[in-house]
Amino acid sequence: MIMNTKLLIPIILLIIFSSCNDEWTDEQFENYISFKAPITNSEGVTDIYIRYKAEEKTTYQLPLIVSGSKTNTQNKTVHVALDPDTLETLNYERFQTREDFYYRELKSEYYSFPSEVEIKAGENTSLINIDFTLKDIDMAEKWVLPLTIEDDPSYTPNPRKNYRKALLRINPFNDYSGTYSGTALKTVMEGYENETPIVKSEIKSYVIDENTIFFYAGNIDEDRQDRRSYKIFATFDGNGGVTFDVDNPDMNFQVNKTASYTITEQMDEIRPYLLHRYLTINNIDYTFSDYTMVPNVDINYKVSGSLILERQLNTQIPDEDQQIEW
Repeated sequence: MIMNTKLLIPIILLIIFSSCNDEWTDEQFENYISFKAPITNSEGVTDIYIRYKAEEKTTYQLPLIVSGSKTNTQNKTVHVALDPDTLETLNYERFQTREDFYYRELKSEYYSFPSEVEIKAGENTSLINIDFTLKDIDMAEKWVLPLTIEDDPSYTPNPRKNYRKALLRINPFNDYSGTYSGTALKTVMEGYENETPIVKSEIKSYVIDENTIFFYAGNIDEDRQDRRSYKIFATFDGNGGVTFDVDNPDMNFQVNKTASYTITEQMDEIRPYLLHRYLTINNIDYTFSDYTMVPNVDINYKVSGSLILERQLNTQIPDEDQQIEW
């Protein structure tokens, strides 16, 4: 006897859907353990931003995640360790023999973190508290803290490198540090004042202490092997005054005007919770000598204009360190 096809089709569909529903009662993915440390630039590292406090530690919380479609049902003790080998591999793959470009492993005196982190049953995340004490750190180097999730029979680290590893590039910040717009700052070579000036779209600054930053003179940046010889320190007095200084007399550095700074704020028109804070350094006017580009020849430059730093702050977040949108 042949079954009516109109009845057969619903029966088949019912069997298929019942089978699918049964599958969803089981775990669909492996419960891999991963860092939440997405790569934030083209050089394969994760930028993290740490409020600079000379005499106090600052804690950065790095998330650990248990993957899967269901809630984690077991207590897990995750082992975290340094991973200098991955940092060494990254440096060579990215920069080959240009060791002046290499990221440097952060010195142990500047940080501490627990070697074991607990993820409780019923939770899919936990936080690693990394304590930083960054007094006197030399930001002419590109510091990275390389971490890895170690193997253990009780869990499986994520097999994908970018989830099992965390290469944290350290960016301490104060109220004045960050990447300034340099379009209003002009650099001209002595004797060529009437020629088109050198203008950089961005000028990165680095923390010295709570009130002082440094940036590199003229058009010098991180790409110069001898960059540390051309630091210019800018100290903010809290009342609108800025003092420039250097620690290298061979630069023949000279300030021609007294600089000042202003801070203005404006709420975003589209996102009313977002505050734009603009810090402008005015009356920048100095000269210096580039004495290493050409052996035994001093190339003199005049730099003048202004710099503008914009910070965007999410006022819905109470923690000042977390509200900055980098």
